[in-house]
Amino acid sequence: MAYMSQEGYDKLVAELKHLESVERPKASAAIAEARDKGDLSENSEYDAAKEAQAHLEDKINKLKLAISEAKIVDTSRLSTDSVQILSKVEMTNMANKAKMTYTIVSESEANLREGKISIKTPIAQGLLNKKVGDEVEIKIPRGTIKLRIDKITVE
Repeated sequence: MAYMSQEGYDKLVAELKHLESVERPKASAAIAEARDKGDLSENSEYDAAKEAQAHLEDKINKLKLAISEAKIVDTSRLSTDSVQILSKVEMTNMANKAKMTYTIVSESEANLREGKISIKTPIAQGLLNKKVGDEVEIKIPRGTIKLRIDKITVE
């Protein structure tokens, strides 16, 4: 089960609809076009089109699974007492006093440019259930980082 926001769920549904209604017919047309070019045993265009279709179907199936396992979180019922999924956490890196803000989201919603990190990342895991004022040491690939939680909000 994957907890996510309504916005994240809606994006998954829209992407699935696009893949099924736009990309799938394109893939079928590419296969038909390649098939019309003759001998299939030596037709690399046909093989490539079939492979692209298989990747598309795999992506569609993964999206369907993610949608079926999604549990939409009612943000109005979330607390700001401690860090949890959909918490926006403002923190300070204790080593260099740099301020940073991340929102903890489901894996499918993660987007670092938007400040959204997956709940499965080491930083998110280290922050879960912590409170404002807590200082946490988190092991990351480059070593250990020490963070102080300054503020927890829910958007």
